[in-house]
Amino acid sequence: VAAQRIASLLLYFPSDDPHKFAIVHRVFGASNVSKMLQELPVQQRADAVSSLVYEANARVRDPVYGCVGAISYLENQVSQLQMQLAVAQTEMLCIRMQQESALPMPMPTQMQQDDKSFLAATNNLDNISQYLNFASSSSSSNVIQDPSALKRESLWT
Repeated sequence: VAAQRIASLLLYFPSDDPHKFAIVHRVFGASNVSKMLQELPVQQRADAVSSLVYEANARVRDPVYGCVGAISYLENQVSQLQMQLAVAQTEMLCIRMQQESALPMPMPTQMQQDDKSFLAATNNLDNISQYLNFASSSSSSNVIQDPSALKRESLWT
């Protein structure tokens, strides 16, 4: 039985990359890993080993949170980037509206209610721009300004 377990581990932990087995063994134990793999269908075992290696690396880097810490960090980063995108899209909309308001518009004798609303909105572009400038400056401390400054590490190694 022990020989079968060792043989099954050799399939998923090749000898040319001993670090993967060493870290998984250190975090989970070879016996536990072997048992987990035996309980899975053969077609899922390679993915399970990849997940175990990932989790083991994350657990070594952050013994308390492991993968959850990495996931939380990435979710926060996505949220910040979505906020930056929303601000940029709003700024683009304001620029388009300013450009459209700068074009000469024929004025009909009787304006529709929608036209009046549009003109009122274009007259308030300065207020929108001020709001955007405030939003951009007040949130700059929470938003990643230089994405290249982020630490990039692979949890797979």
